[in-house]
Amino acid sequence: MRKIVFAFTALLFTLISGAQTEVKVMSFNIRLDVKSDGANWWENRKDKVAGLMKYYGADFIGGQEVQHHQLMYLKEQLSSYDHIGVGRDDGKEKGEYSCIFYNKEKFVPVKQGTFWLSQTPDTVSMGWDAVCNRVCTWGLFRLGKTKKMIWVFNTHFDHVGKLARTESAKLILAKMKELTDGKNYPVVFMGDLNSKPADEPVSILNTELNNARTISAETPYGPADTWNGFKFNQQPEGCIDYIFTNRYKKLTVRKFATITDSYDMKYPSDHFPVMASLEF
Repeated sequence: MRKIVFAFTALLFTLISGAQTEVKVMSFNIRLDVKSDGANWWENRKDKVAGLMKYYGADFIGGQEVQHHQLMYLKEQLSSYDHIGVGRDDGKEKGEYSCIFYNKEKFVPVKQGTFWLSQTPDTVSMGWDAVCNRVCTWGLFRLGKTKKMIWVFNTHFDHVGKLARTESAKLILAKMKELTDGKNYPVVFMGDLNSKPADEPVSILNTELNNARTISAETPYGPADTWNGFKFNQQPEGCIDYIFTNRYKKLTVRKFATITDSYDMKYPSDHFPVMASLEF
């Protein structure tokens, strides 16, 4: 009898551990706190940003333009989440974060770090023709007490420096190889790239990664364009926000959406968040 119970338990464990795991990932440039935004100032919309993030319940949310006080507010509102990442101007709390919020009830960070998009990525620095310090935050996460792991990277490319955007794409691919070497796990890379699909930075990333929107098993929901500029009555101006995956054989992008939620003829941010549902 004990042998039968043991065999059944072992079989059940094998079935559970081999089951597909769904992971939802969102990239969201929340727009920094600038009082000159007027009606779209952070204080007037912060509850809408938090509400959107809470409602869609992504397992990982890559945030861009997140200032420290914005980070603290969102963590207070999103009790199921913790974060990794540092401020880009001092490696601590100063300047914008490209942080990763993660569902702490499901995932545990195993490794984490941040590097700068520059010729000296291991120190606070500005690269090439950029006009701001730019960073990429990364983490290796474990699903609960299982052996399932997933890498998550999040970034924000410079909005002015054309060379900086191109070199940033190259650097991220190189760093990705360096960090994930010998660890065959799914990889998610997301961010505001300030680049359109036909631009060189995106073309470089496409050589080694898959655009989640492009490979979604279901027809993507919502428009391709993601930058709305808070202009509710105008057509958004291009796709600059992305989610990519590596070419891990057991990783599938089931769904992809550009979320265009609004309130009182206003948007929660000047970017639409994008979201992908993955299985591995």
